Amino acid sequence: MPAGTRRSWQVWRDRRGRLSWLRLVALAFLLFPAVKALADAPEIMHGARPINDLIHRAGFWALVFLGVTLAITPLRRVARYGPLIDVRRMLGVGAFVCIAAHLTLFFADQSYSLAKAATEITHRVYLIIGGIAWLGLAILALTSTDAMVRRLGGTRWRRLHQIVYGIALLALIHYFQQTKADVTVPIFVSGLFGWLIAYRIVAWWQGRAELSTLGLLALSAGVALLTFLGEAVGIGLAFHVSPWRVLSTAFDFDIGVRPGWLVLAAGLCVVVLDAIRSRSVGPARRASAVAAE
Repeated sequence: MPAGTRRSWQVWRDRRGRLSWLRLVALAFLLFPAVKALADAPEIMHGARPINDLIHRAGFWALVFLGVTLAITPLRRVARYGPLIDVRRMLGVGAFVCIAAHLTLFFADQSYSLAKAATEITHRVYLIIGGIAWLGLAILALTSTDAMVRRLGGTRWRRLHQIVYGIALLALIHYFQQTKADVTVPIFVSGLFGWLIAYRIVAWWQGRAELSTLGLLALSAGVALLTFLGEAVGIGLAFHVSPWRVLSTAFDFDIGVRPGWLVLAAGLCVVVLDAIRSRSVGPARRASAVAAE
């Protein structure tokens, strides 16, 4: 096997063929769901619907990996650590692998019947939405290679991969629709995705790739507030109660911590990181870390 081909399979090495601790961490993160599923195997196998459990696990981790992939751009700028971009493709492909496992397990749950699976997908709205998201991730995975970047050209490739934002929205809708009871986690995840999208919108609007520490603080507070409001309106509509009544429970921690507080806490962690790094990294290195991708 040629050396170049051999290295292409060694995802733990960087483009120069050197062992990369960052890639090793990313690889361990990507393998974690499989390891956890194996560790939980006795619990899964003794459950009422083992395959359904695995379906939900694979779908959830696909969403997690998609979110972490989208977090690479703001995080590398906030942390002033450009090498993070090196693992973005790995994480994106990991999201597709999980969503492919999600679909494969669904097919298994339908007794491996193409007709039955196709009927289910085409007659349930949340499955149609999930199927479209899967197709979008498949397109992004197929065009994620260096060869496809050269073939499409940088501009067209970037435009194509901007569909990831639509895919994320569809994935969140699918996640909400298949959640039967407590929607606390879906709301929290939506708040985090909202922060990632809002960061990009604000950066585009102000014409700068990097937000100030104060700007990040305002962004985090604004997204957290929208998370509180979104949860209140959603629960109000679903259970026919006043949204204000739902909002009044925000400070009642005896019934649990609302997703809005968790989104705010995550945003404040980013603000603290930015404040620390802005003082420890010189201007020249700072500009280099946020250079155009």
